[in-house]
Amino acid sequence: MPLPNPFSTSPVLLGGENRSGTTLLSVVLDSHLDLVAGPEIDFLEPPDLGPHILRAIDLVAAGDSRVAGMTKNTVDPVWYDGVHFVVQCHRFGLDFDDMRGLVSKVMVELGDDIVSFASRCRLINEMGELRRARSGARRWGLKLQRKIAQTDAFARLWPRAHFVHIVRDGRDVAASHLKTVPDWGYRTVADAARGWLEVVSQPHRVAPPGRYLEVRYEDLVSSPRPTLARILDHLGLPWDEAVLRHAEYEHVLFEQPHGHPAAEAAGKPLHRGRIGRYVQDLTRAQIEEFEQIAESELSRLGYLSAPGLSGDA
Repeated sequence: MPLPNPFSTSPVLLGGENRSGTTLLSVVLDSHLDLVAGPEIDFLEPPDLGPHILRAIDLVAAGDSRVAGMTKNTVDPVWYDGVHFVVQCHRFGLDFDDMRGLVSKVMVELGDDIVSFASRCRLINEMGELRRARSGARRWGLKLQRKIAQTDAFARLWPRAHFVHIVRDGRDVAASHLKTVPDWGYRTVADAARGWLEVVSQPHRVAPPGRYLEVRYEDLVSSPRPTLARILDHLGLPWDEAVLRHAEYEHVLFEQPHGHPAAEAAGKPLHRGRIGRYVQDLTRAQIEEFEQIAESELSRLGYLSAPGLSGDA
């Protein structure tokens, strides 16, 4: 008798460019009774994911000095990917024993060190299903972040997955990188424009019909009820007023931010305060440079034809 396909599950895969509202969206959707949505878990690195994660768990559990502080500035670069994986899994509600058990299970069942793309996704699927079962939710979700650009690859593996891509005015994204996260974000407007294009220009072209939804950050914070109703309809989930009150609920990110740059903002009620920040934060020359590079996508997404988005933040 053939074994059931582990990818017959129905994950909700969220993504977008860094500083586009992906954390806010994941926390909002996690408030829904029928959806348990986790953070970004970077599972495409390192090459030997399984053994690396098992060793990283041991180091974190032992309080090893190489992983002290669990931030990029304090962790030994050799172990940063593994430690970040462990921290994010913990935010998803998985403890050390859960992680050890699932990693070991997948390694034994597949007979490898979780190296291939499919093997890595299999581990994430096991984690999501465990959290879904424990929470009693109908679906589990996770942030793909910039990997949303690979929607087609994930869609082939998970034929029942749905994708939600949150996009934000690229000029505001550039301003946020340059002003809010200069230590790891884009250093120039040109880099920000090209990076933004890499994420927003591809998914809508390669995504399977009916399984991909593009949502603007500006619509989420300006018109949350209709925007969230559209997202939930796309996911086949009933309306839940809780998604309008996400800040009133407990989320692991709020309790354990570990320096996450969006933790504080995601803990506040939805508001329009950061729409159009580029008008104040970028020079006219920088704005024109971004628009010259990314004009086609800014126009497609309505940012050049809707000046009201940028004038009253």
